[in-house]
Amino acid sequence: MVNEHLALRLIQWRRDFHKYPETGFFEMRTASIVAATLDKLGFALQLGKDVMNKNYCMGRPSEEHLAEHVKWAKANGANLDYLPFFEEGYTGIVATWETGRKGPTIAFRFDMDALAIYESEEEKHVPNKEGFRSTVPNRMHACGHDAHTAIGLGLATMIATNHKNLNGKIKLIFQPAEEGVRGAKSMVKANVVEDVDYFIASHIGTGVPQGHFVASNNGFLATSKLDITFRGRASHAGAKPEEGRNALLAAATAAMNMYAIPRHSSGMTRVNVGEMHAGSGRNIIPDFALLKVETRGESSEINDFVKEQVEAIVEGAAKMYQNEYEIKLVGEAISCKGSSDLAKILYHCAERHPSIENSILESNDPAGSEDATYFMEAVQQKGGQATYCIIGTDLAAGHHNEKFDINEQSLLPAVEIFYDLILRIN
Repeated sequence: MVNEHLALRLIQWRRDFHKYPETGFFEMRTASIVAATLDKLGFALQLGKDVMNKNYCMGRPSEEHLAEHVKWAKANGANLDYLPFFEEGYTGIVATWETGRKGPTIAFRFDMDALAIYESEEEKHVPNKEGFRSTVPNRMHACGHDAHTAIGLGLATMIATNHKNLNGKIKLIFQPAEEGVRGAKSMVKANVVEDVDYFIASHIGTGVPQGHFVASNNGFLATSKLDITFRGRASHAGAKPEEGRNALLAAATAAMNMYAIPRHSSGMTRVNVGEMHAGSGRNIIPDFALLKVETRGESSEINDFVKEQVEAIVEGAAKMYQNEYEIKLVGEAISCKGSSDLAKILYHCAERHPSIENSILESNDPAGSEDATYFMEAVQQKGGQATYCIIGTDLAAGHHNEKFDINEQSLLPAVEIFYDLILRIN
């Protein structure tokens, strides 16, 4: 029987988060509302620094930018009781339901962050037409994490409402900074899954149609995100060009040669220079340059190969132009394969749901990258099981697109499938 009230609440949560998007480590408003909702439902909470190891928060924003965002969050509906836990940019949440009865520990991961994209203002764009388009310039939920957060709260609601039917322990992990693969490792290093027997991460869309469900998506590539800086010496380009040490040329040389890195015989590789910033005037030898680079590999070992090649190229280019250089790791994820036994249970849960036309056991198609793989590996290394599933939905446009939008009818089935999985594992 369709839970009409919960279906409506899921849409309300999703639209609220969509309207007020926050990028990685800035999810202060979002996290404060999530925490307040979970507390009201009766979950035990661990917040902020308690669930994030600060030494592994890759690409965390400056204190100045975080302080500015605290003001924004206060002005835009953050829960003031919980906001203080997240003001330093440690925006992770672990909510635990202890049934008091013997049973396994099951964990679900839900990511919360948005993207730096200006949302479409087209009249036919549903968020614009329905009044929940992003209110923040150049910020948008263009990947579905607003839906993921809503699904997490929906699952929490079903757990709290039906807890007498459950055994063991259920943990709901709300993760910051999945974009750029920056947030999960810090939570793993804070030991939030060390007691977990079963771990499930999920994503909505990714090309899987409405009414379809993939129980184990195994196509994620390992990746490293690198900020590379070159520091040379400025000089007058006309009067004293020989005294300059050109950082722009060092960066350009490095960028060009990265694309000459050989492919790997053991699997797929990727390298991309997404941004280059250099120079301060047409008559000045540039003394500073920045490259934003990513590497990917079909396995962690292959990605390490590409990353090492990039590092060697950067060192060589810096020497050519007598520059100093720095390579900063600002995001990283590993490759990981789902546990087949857990995937089979989840497959059958989806198969029996009335809205699912096609339940698929696994997909090995090449995908992007995901730092949920850190959680998966940590659980599997201790003898537990883990999987990453895909909830199909109609998409208005592809992920990371200004016109991205989902079919909200896919929200409730996801919650019900996950709740059914808890019952089956119990």
